[in-house]
Amino acid sequence: MSPLLFEAASRNSYILGQTTFLDFSKIAPNIPYILSGALVTLQFTILSAVFGFSLAIVLSIFKISKFKPLRWFADIYTSVFRGTPLILQLALVYFATPQLIGYAIPPLQAGVITFALNSAAYSSETIRGGILAVDKGQREAAQTLGVKYPMMMKDIILPQAFKNILPALVNDSIALLKDSALVSTVGALDLMRRGQVVAAEKFIYFEPLIFVGIVYYVLVMGLTFFAQNLETRMRRSD
Repeated sequence: MSPLLFEAASRNSYILGQTTFLDFSKIAPNIPYILSGALVTLQFTILSAVFGFSLAIVLSIFKISKFKPLRWFADIYTSVFRGTPLILQLALVYFATPQLIGYAIPPLQAGVITFALNSAAYSSETIRGGILAVDKGQREAAQTLGVKYPMMMKDIILPQAFKNILPALVNDSIALLKDSALVSTVGALDLMRRGQVVAAEKFIYFEPLIFVGIVYYVLVMGLTFFAQNLETRMRRSD
């Protein structure tokens, strides 16, 4: 029997011999290791959201620009990132970058770049809709007062658009947080990857993966609670 087959048979025999009852005490010593992955996941999510949102604002302005090449660029960009699988984009950035520029990009950095570029494509449509939803009278009044376009977008249009699209942006952020588990496929030691490492070491999968799911749920609920409070404060400020 080949070594791989022997290892697989031994592993299956070990698993079948285990009790089917949950026993989280088996992974208790590994809980700090798994939880440290939550910090990596949060770091990844925050960086991806910040860079993605910044790029999304630029793309949304391009999409409403009167200069056609800018509109074409933004539309093509969006169609490419919305029309291809996210995991394919991640694989291209992580595996193709060394081939193209000779730089061995770290897994976390590859994930941030990929998710920022991808989320920008989706968020740009949300922001564009929010900008177009702002009353045209606001823009006309600003133009009448001689306010320049960059200042008008920064101080008048975008703040009002942001209030309208906040729930949609929160949904995008939650999706980004959950989709961040994909960076485990390129070796980043995020929450999901650490859960898989513990599962492989202990030869048990249900307990560590359930624990990882609970941590993800807590993170999502925390983000939702923060967004709800922010939305309430913004409404009170009107």
